[in-house]
Formats: sequence, C-alpha cells, structure tokens
Amino acid sequence: MLKARPASPPKVRTSNLSAGRHGAPTSIARAIKLERAGDLAGALAAYEMALDHVALDPDILARLAEIAGRMAMGDVAEALWARVLAIAPGQVQAMEGRARALRELGRFKEAFSVLGAAIDANPSDARLWNSLGVTATQDSQARLALTFFNEALRLDGGYAAAAYNRGNAWFDLGELHQAGADFSLARRLSKDPAELAKIAFAEATQLLACGELAAGWDAYQARLSRHWPANVRIEAPGRRWTPAKSLAGKHLLVLGEQGLGDEIMFSGLLPEVIESLGPQGQLSLAVEPRLVELFRRSFPSANVAAHQTSVFGSVRRRTVGDLQDRRPVDFWAPLGSLPRAFRRTISAFSKTRGYLRADPARVAFWRNWLGPGPRAVGVTWRSAKVAGDRRRHYPPFDLWSELVSVEGVRIVNLQYGDCADELDQLGAICGRPVLRAPGLNLRENIDDLAALCAALDLIVSVSNATGALAGACGLPVVLLSPPASWPRLGAENHPWFPSARVLTAQAFGDWASAMSKAIDCVRALGSA
Repeated sequence: MLKARPASPPKVRTSNLSAGRHGAPTSIARAIKLERAGDLAGALAAYEMALDHVALDPDILARLAEIAGRMAMGDVAEALWARVLAIAPGQVQAMEGRARALRELGRFKEAFSVLGAAIDANPSDARLWNSLGVTATQDSQARLALTFFNEALRLDGGYAAAAYNRGNAWFDLGELHQAGADFSLARRLSKDPAELAKIAFAEATQLLACGELAAGWDAYQARLSRHWPANVRIEAPGRRWTPAKSLAGKHLLVLGEQGLGDEIMFSGLLPEVIESLGPQGQLSLAVEPRLVELFRRSFPSANVAAHQTSVFGSVRRRTVGDLQDRRPVDFWAPLGSLPRAFRRTISAFSKTRGYLRADPARVAFWRNWLGPGPRAVGVTWRSAKVAGDRRRHYPPFDLWSELVSVEGVRIVNLQYGDCADELDQLGAICGRPVLRAPGLNLRENIDDLAALCAALDLIVSVSNATGALAGACGLPVVLLSPPASWPRLGAENHPWFPSARVLTAQAFGDWASAMSKAIDCVRALGSA
C-alpha cells in the first residue's frame, strides 16, 4: 500500500522554545538529519532526547510516532499517536496515523472507529477516505474498500496513492485487468520516485498473475530500482548479465536478493543455468547463510557461499563472501532475474522437478525419531511476520483445530518462531501433544528442517518459507494459498512446485473451503 498523503512531515517549532529548553533544537536538528539519512533508530533516540526538554510537544511526538511505525513498532506508534491526540484533539494527521498503527496491529474495529470520527469532522479529506480503504482491504473487505477509494479519487482526482491502493483491492478480488488499469492510472498521476517504483513492481506482479510471463519478468526488474523501498544494492565482480548474453563456458555468479522463500523458489532455475553454462562453465552462488549447506548438496558442481548484507543509513548493500574460486567472474545476476531467460512461457516449467536435496543421514535420523506409528503430518500456519497487510494471507488459527484432530495421524510442528502457546492450544484441542523436533531450530537450521520434512508423510503449509522448502524438495505438500497469488503465474497449481497440491481461498477472509479440502487430504492419509 502507498501511504496516505500527509506529504510533508510536521514542522517542528523551535523558535518559541525558552532558553531553559536550549537542548531541544540541537536534538531535533540531529534527529532530522539522521531521519533523512535513513538512520531511523538514531533519529528515534534523538527525538526522545528532545522530548526530555519539551515533554508535550505534539510535533516531536508525531515524528516519533511516524518513525516507530516505519520500524514496525506498532504498539509504540499507536501509543504515541494517542498522546498527540490527547494534546491536540482532532488533528487529522494524528487520527490517520493512529488508525494506521491500529490496523498494523490487527485492531481493525478500532481503526475504523478512529477514521469514522475523523471523516465525520473532515468529510472532504481524501487522505482519510484512502486510509479507510486501506484498512478495509487489510481487513479482507476489498469490495467495501473500493467505495472508499472511489470517494478519495472523487475528492482528489490526482491522488496517486488512492489509485494504486484501489488497484490492490481489485487484485485481491481477482479482477486483474481492473487492477492493471488502476496501477497504470497511479503511474500517470505520481511524481514521487519511491511511489513510482512500488507502482512499477505492482504492474509486474499483475502481468505475472495474468500469465503474461515474458512482459511480466521484464517488468519485474523494477524491484532493482534504487527507489524501491526493499532494494538491495548488489556489489559483485564481473559484468551484469542480461538474457542476450550467452552463458556457454562462462563463470556466472548468481546472488539471492529477496527473502528466504523467494531464494528457495527461484533456485529451481539453477539446474537449467548449469546446463546452459556447459562443461566448461562455472556457477557460483551467493545465498542466504542458512541455505549454504543445503545448496552445496543440491548443486554439487556450483561454488556456494553466503551473501553478506550491510546497512549504511537507508542503503542496503549485498556482497558475496569468499567464493574460494580464483577463476574470474564473467557475469553476475540477481537470482530473481533468471526467469527473464528461462521462464518466459508457462510451458517452460515442464522441466521443473524437486531440485533441493535433504541430507539422507538426517532424514534417517528423523524417521528413527518418529519411529513406528500412524502417518506423520507436518503443519505450519503462518509466517514470522503477520502484521497489517500480511495477516489476511493466512487462515485464522482457529480453523486448524479440525485438521489437527484428525484420527489416524500424528501432527508434527513445522512452525518456526515463537509458537509455544499456539502448540499448547493445538495439543489441547486434539487431545494429544503436537510433536516437536528436539533440538531443532526451525527458523535457523534450514538444512535439518528439509530433512525433517523429508521424513514426514505429508506437509500442510501456508505460503511461507517452509512450504516453499517442501515444494522445492519435491515432497508431498498441501499449500494453502491466498487468492490472487502472483507466484502461481495464473495457473491453478504452483508451477514452481509440481509436487504441491494448491488449495486456494475463495477470497481473503474466506478460508473455510480450502481448509475443508486440506482436512480431507489428511483424513485420506490417516485412513490409507
């Protein structure tokens, strides 16, 4: 989502500070400088120092709240916006900001209430209508959100954010051509480079979701824009590879540049890359550190090292560690750019098979740990991040109760992160404990997680890194997918993971049918 349009940050008043508060202007100036440089943590600390001198300044509180929100500190942001409103009741920026923080925390009813009051007092403020639409979208009410975005654009026909966000609502509803039209409108309206980068990426995913792979992968290069908020600046030896350059006999360095699940998914192209390099060629890989051992086993002819990421202000730089290969690199390529050459049609996925190889010794270990007994089903129900926009991508936790209660199977935990309370709830529901792999950190030890997955009879997963890992290993996996998921590339099943059965939600917020089919899969396994 593009932000609502509080385009200018609040101006901090320093001229009326008394001499006894002489420390505040210095702290504020330092905070502003740090914020502009992208050092949000430093800016937060500097603004907090300013508050020691001016404890009730609503402008400083507002800046603190904005930064806390950008740092995903939702509880802190919401409390700060509430303090601003206590000092300056009815301030539009603060009401919109508090609603934004509330929806990131999943407190949608409160967010609607705050925005409703703000709109009652300011019915012609397009920003508030846009924020109401974003809140409805994230609360799985995309159809309702359209009404709010329409009103925002009626009030301000040049509001690029509202057009972009309306496109996202159409995307949620599966109306992909409508989504594309709104993304195009947003592009024409916007002058902001960061907005334009987000819009360009949205247009790429819309093309891919429609199955227009050639145009979609070309447009997908938008993620490499220096203005893209999640951009990582790659620093690598050799020349940048493009599809026009032959790989035969060359030394190609491929660097992962997105999230863990993306690196796993896009690595399905590497067998064909190795084939294109030929016997005289060489592939080097720089991947997420947790993937190094798994990739070394899976691609034994490749030279695999961990990539390294450093942060300087707002700039993230990615480099490769020691490749232990003295042959000069001819070309380098981001992993997500390989589909431009190798997946320009859906038929190109016909070669895709399970391409990651779990450690056979560890697979045997986990099978021995499971021992004889009913079939073993691994479950994972969310990602590590479920704030705001991501929450609706996963079935509500209470829908898992019937699946874990199926007779004739054992349930094994594959959910990474802090989930002890949830596991206790599931155990209480099904009347038996959910099995937990002893000594295995499911988030950090990806190689051993792959082995555990390979020891199971079935994995039921949402669209997270574990589901991608199971699919990449060619394992039997049921993937619970949200609607309008662009990585499916317009296909019913998942082209990247042929061993997966994809069960798609009827709509955001409507997971009942998909969960029912997943339960049927587990029952069939238990009765086999």
